[in-house]
Amino acid sequence: MKTIDLSGKTALITGAGQGIGRATAQTLHAAGANTVINYFEDAEGTNQKLAEQVVAELGDRALAVAADVRRGDELSNMVETTVQTFGTLDILVNNAGILRDRSFKKMSDAEWQDVMDTNLTGVFNSCKAAVGSLGPGGAIVNIASLSAVTGFFGQANYASAKAGVMTLTKVLSKELARSKIRVNAVAPGVVDTEMGQSIPEENRKAMLANVPLGRFAEPHEIGDVVLFLCSDMASYVTGQTLHVNGGWWA
Repeated sequence: MKTIDLSGKTALITGAGQGIGRATAQTLHAAGANTVINYFEDAEGTNQKLAEQVVAELGDRALAVAADVRRGDELSNMVETTVQTFGTLDILVNNAGILRDRSFKKMSDAEWQDVMDTNLTGVFNSCKAAVGSLGPGGAIVNIASLSAVTGFFGQANYASAKAGVMTLTKVLSKELARSKIRVNAVAPGVVDTEMGQSIPEENRKAMLANVPLGRFAEPHEIGDVVLFLCSDMASYVTGQTLHVNGGWWA
């Protein structure tokens, strides 16, 4: 019987201090991977504390590293630190993302650009920084969103960025195939994370009515799908977006 064993491999997860990123880090670490917890260094130090909490929970084979996904130089330094510490980089999970929801008419240029810079350009930057260190058998998993397909009200910026992530995934899967690096995406529906819980209750109820399974996802359920895509069980899977949304459009 096949099992997933990532022993000896190193996974780098962006925005991994909480939510889907944290759950993914826990899942990959439990499967044996060395795990790098990336976080954005905010003025209050909140993100660093969250990342360090994850490292403390995981114990050995875990490391927290600050880097802004909007900054290519910081990402390059993070990849270098990862390789120096663990000797390899095998898995990149692009999870870092932000919300700046507002109706199109009221959305400011800054609200549009901030989301695009983090949620789409950040994925491009992270892949650019990591690809030179990922060898044959390497895997990239990008976190997209149901919003990219349905276009939720008030998410012109977020939906557009995540749709871009899905298309970027297809392009990179073709360009990196010659290096035997697989590139896939996971598009969650609503997940019970801090971000998901920030949605107004009235909106959450309306969203839940669209989910045949009758509940929102738990973060680890997204992490489990990421684990599959990072494993040899998905050795012939590339260029795909796996929709994990409880059957929203079933």
